[in-house]
Amino acid sequence: MDRNLLLSLVEKYDSPLYVYDASKIEKQYKRITNAFSSVKSLKINYAVKALSNVSVLKLFKKLNSGIDTVSIQEVHLGLKAGFDPKDIIFTPNGVSLQEIENVAKLGVNINIDNLSILEQFGQKYPNIPVCIRINPHVMAGGHHKISVGHIDSKFGISIYQVPHIKRVVENTGMHINGIHMHTGSDILDIDTFLRATEILLDTVKEFETIDFVDFGSGFKVPYKENDIETNIEELGERLGKRFNDFCAEYGRELTLMFEPGKFLVSESGKFLAEVNVIKQTTSTVFAGIDSGFNHLIRPMMYESYHHISNISNPTGRERYYTVVGYICETDTFGSNRKISEVTEGDILCFDNAGAYCYSMASNYNSRYRPAEVLVYKGKDYLIRERETFDDILRNQVDIDL
Repeated sequence: MDRNLLLSLVEKYDSPLYVYDASKIEKQYKRITNAFSSVKSLKINYAVKALSNVSVLKLFKKLNSGIDTVSIQEVHLGLKAGFDPKDIIFTPNGVSLQEIENVAKLGVNINIDNLSILEQFGQKYPNIPVCIRINPHVMAGGHHKISVGHIDSKFGISIYQVPHIKRVVENTGMHINGIHMHTGSDILDIDTFLRATEILLDTVKEFETIDFVDFGSGFKVPYKENDIETNIEELGERLGKRFNDFCAEYGRELTLMFEPGKFLVSESGKFLAEVNVIKQTTSTVFAGIDSGFNHLIRPMMYESYHHISNISNPTGRERYYTVVGYICETDTFGSNRKISEVTEGDILCFDNAGAYCYSMASNYNSRYRPAEVLVYKGKDYLIRERETFDDILRNQVDIDL
């Protein structure tokens, strides 16, 4: 997005501020659907947890996407955005049987990832189709905190427990309509992902009632100039061919599903924050901004990189700054970053702020969460108001002591 537009949005809506470019979201959605155009039946389910604003969900509905949800609250957000229940899949982890039952009553697709709940659900609701999430024991993601397909992961039912799954199915008479896996985020090695694919397809062969195969997602996007990313076109060509061949082996057409979040929205987002103070120490120049990990926690939690630029002085002499927040904790966004000379009052722009940024924000230090703006077809829309002190107090009970 143009820096002048971003500066004008800060002027209009104040800072800190999240801004999303709808055209980039549309471009990424078309990119993945084009990559897998050889597959006869393809379903993209946007991962709501990445960016859960209801207006963003409406944009995905307009694109004919489905959605992948991990909580009953996300299911209700999808319904509020106008999604048909059949276009929603519920892929929780560690939730109660009661939550799964309540979601099932809404008519959405159910995905179960542990044997205990699978057996209990099958005994009570054998006629409700269920997808099974397996753990392929393949480390296909990047950072250990975002790789979820390895042997020690809490996610999914081990591939070595497939005989147990089959016994539950036989005992309950339940209907299994899908097989799912998710190996983790920031996938770079396509060959490793395809090895996991073979494990997934071998599992599909164990069941005769499968309608769809969900390959998860985790595709890496670039975070800096010349950064590596998942070659989605190569993956589409290779996996598409393998999937088509498998459908022929299986005896009927199956639907290939993905549940991308970061791939679809990460690059669309910019986070804008104003510089409160420049602080020189004996070894470091700090640029302290009007934000902290209460608004953008990914660098502290996942050691993620977000490119930072000074859009108020883009052609200034470059100097090294450590960009920090105003939270009473260590909240470093970037150490010794080369940024155009920064002065107090400048606006810094953080790239790749569309995925897992606002959705992980909090009120830590009793700070307000920021506003969100969507730029759609050249017009800016406020899609979330900035919080106020009333929001901080909204659910607190003020008792007399």
